[in-house]
Amino acid sequence: DHRSVIIHAQLMREDQMDRAAELNVVPSFFSAHTFFWGDWHVRSFGEDRGSNISPVRWAVDRDVNFTLHNDASIVPPDIMRLVSITVNRTTRSGRVLGPHQRATIQEALHAVTLGAAYQYFEEDTKGSITVGKQADLVVLAQNPITSDPAELEHIQIMETFSRGRSVFSK
Repeated sequence: DHRSVIIHAQLMREDQMDRAAELNVVPSFFSAHTFFWGDWHVRSFGEDRGSNISPVRWAVDRDVNFTLHNDASIVPPDIMRLVSITVNRTTRSGRVLGPHQRATIQEALHAVTLGAAYQYFEEDTKGSITVGKQADLVVLAQNPITSDPAELEHIQIMETFSRGRSVFSK
């Protein structure tokens, strides 16, 4: 079990996702592309391929473990914005790009918590608030699961804990 990871995975086709499921490969979607460059992807790759960038729903439908990431010098490292982009799939122009590839809020949160821990063989020590696990967590200003999906990116991080110690507080 070496958990191969496909970084960016933004242009995976359905047949490739089927193969990833067979091989237990973990796609790590650079979902921020949907917002920042989604309109350009449609112009460059066509409507069908462009609408399926970062095909999170195909992964979910196949029970493929996946993560979300962004490249910190290319786009700001803002996890709540990344979750929002994955859930809403809105481009800079305001277009909803590939609504059939949307994740639920729970699926997107799973990808940046337990999914990420699984990718790094750390699911036994990180990724959920469970007795015995390392206390790496954030305290949010509101519950993202009950929030309006359009407001996800605006949820503030109030405090961050690493290994059980507060390392940031607003």
